[in-house]
Amino acid sequence: MIRKEGYPSEAHVVLTDDGYLLTIHRIPGSPGSPAVFLQHGLLASSFDWVLAGKGKSLAFILSDEGYDVWLGNARGNTYSRSHINYTTSDLQFWNFSWHEMAIYDLPAVITFITKLKNDDLIYVGHSMGTTMFYVMAIDRPEIASNVKVMFSLAPIAFMTHLKSPVRLLVPFIHEVEFISRFLGEGEFLPQNILLKFLAKYGCDINVSEEKICANTLFVICGFDKNEFNYTLLPMILSHTPAGASTKTIIHYGQEIKSGRFQRYDYGTNDNIKMYNRTTPPDYDLSKIQVPIGIFWSQNDWLASPIDVHKLFDLLPKKILNYKVNYSMFNHIDFMWAVDAPKLVYVELLSVMKTYR
Repeated sequence: MIRKEGYPSEAHVVLTDDGYLLTIHRIPGSPGSPAVFLQHGLLASSFDWVLAGKGKSLAFILSDEGYDVWLGNARGNTYSRSHINYTTSDLQFWNFSWHEMAIYDLPAVITFITKLKNDDLIYVGHSMGTTMFYVMAIDRPEIASNVKVMFSLAPIAFMTHLKSPVRLLVPFIHEVEFISRFLGEGEFLPQNILLKFLAKYGCDINVSEEKICANTLFVICGFDKNEFNYTLLPMILSHTPAGASTKTIIHYGQEIKSGRFQRYDYGTNDNIKMYNRTTPPDYDLSKIQVPIGIFWSQNDWLASPIDVHKLFDLLPKKILNYKVNYSMFNHIDFMWAVDAPKLVYVELLSVMKTYR
């Protein structure tokens, strides 16, 4: 896809400390060009950053602006489904949430890029890509010190006020039978009956396009018919959802239920073994030392304005609080909206220039 648009491209495989093999994609810049790393969200991949094409996708816009662009792929998605000891048919392969992506995946990739470049990088995350960064910056500050600045598109830490129908799953997140039957034991593979339920009772998409309401990504994240380029739909349906672990979904479900930004809840007995306490500890956002700018929207199904404001208030080094100037802008719009370049990327590039 990158080469089809006339850009050079590379693929690199990075090994994490716990044995996962991650493929990262690159649109190389000229010698000495600043590195920017883009990390996708839940059920997504590096594909998201190039889908809309030249002049529209953030990856290509950044390349045109003279950046060396790197695209991450978290463990378990289409491009990162290998491990030195396990296959994807092993439950152990899927024993991770965004916590492990934060403390293993991001450090491996950021270290790889900064050593190659001999320079620090700029980080842009969308959705889960923001959650991963916050946890990494808290638990792995020595890695976060290699990041000049971080930009959060649709940031997610607290999830109490989300509108997404994923909220309907919260009462069942500790039910083992429900999880294995409807969500998938290891990989998140929701049964059709569950998708239909979520679409019927929570999918207020108000469009007649069945394929959209039947796609996991749109059902969970929302849909903005006025900003959606329907010609992209065949490509989206062939690439998304890109894969995730059920444990990742459950961890977000725990966030919704608890109202806290906290580590994975293993239950009272296992929490004592893991954390030496009956409940999982909160992530301490005050420990983040990287400057952070946030971009949010009023109609975001997953990153509600109330939860985003709570997060922003707790960030110690704030540089930007940007509300998208379009009332219907939704979670996925940050990646694929027709007007994303005008509504989001112009401001992003403007602030980013001061950190080149």
